[in-house]
Amino acid sequence: MNLRSFDLNLLVVLDALLDEAHVSRAADRLGLSQPAASAALQRCRHLFRDELLERGRGTMYLTPKAEALRAPLKSLLAGIVDLVAPPEIPLSEIHQSIRITTADYPALFVIPPLQRELQRSAPGIDVVIQPWHGADAARTALVDGTSDIAIAVLPPAEDDLHREELLTEHYRVAMRAGHPASGTFNLEEWLAYPHILVSGRGDTRTPVDAELAGRGLSRRVGLVVPNFQMVPGLLLGSDMIALLPSRILPDFTGLVSFPPPIPVAGFQLHLAWHRRRAKDAALRHVAGILSGLLR
Repeated sequence: MNLRSFDLNLLVVLDALLDEAHVSRAADRLGLSQPAASAALQRCRHLFRDELLERGRGTMYLTPKAEALRAPLKSLLAGIVDLVAPPEIPLSEIHQSIRITTADYPALFVIPPLQRELQRSAPGIDVVIQPWHGADAARTALVDGTSDIAIAVLPPAEDDLHREELLTEHYRVAMRAGHPASGTFNLEEWLAYPHILVSGRGDTRTPVDAELAGRGLSRRVGLVVPNFQMVPGLLLGSDMIALLPSRILPDFTGLVSFPPPIPVAGFQLHLAWHRRRAKDAALRHVAGILSGLLR
């Protein structure tokens, strides 16, 4: 291939096309006309000998080849920006969106102070909190560039992801103040009332149930909800009991909590981003605030 005749701007357009999976939205994002974006798509199809975007029912889909191109294309464009080395922009003058994928647990107590600190230090940085679809999806989103930062329980990262431990959390048994079990709380009292279980996948069993089964015991899971944010209100209006991460309990009045009467494993929370973004000042600033808040 003759690189002297290759237009690198074509890769910028392709990056937007693969992100948006929509010609008009990609054109708007880049300030191009729709015909110009369509022409660039045709040139990319010829270059990569693949359709890249295929029409479906009222939408467009990335081909397997296009999906495979996303991550290396993001890395290549980030490398070009680093090579050119643009002048460093003061935080107060940066205008950029940072997309954060996180479960509701850390979001409950970290997003309000993050927003306040950004308003003070970098008012041009906007934050998008993305829906949580699990740790595997969060990792994939960092690699393909559809998310900028992940706050999650993540396994050890490959070389392309930066991952740092923020905190180790433990669970406490929570119930409303004045609950019948609160006066003499013990294992028997804990199991005498229905439990609220938090699961984004609708699970009705957790390692807690396996631990109980090993002791010849069981509990009744009376309600499964997709996030922790729903639990305090449900506890206040019932005699149900729940296991909640310790750090969110101070935010809710009217609840009392106790150490679990059996061993319940906690979890480590991590902050991660792609290493190709190491010189992104806005990302590093947001990541630094999050790290400070969560540590």
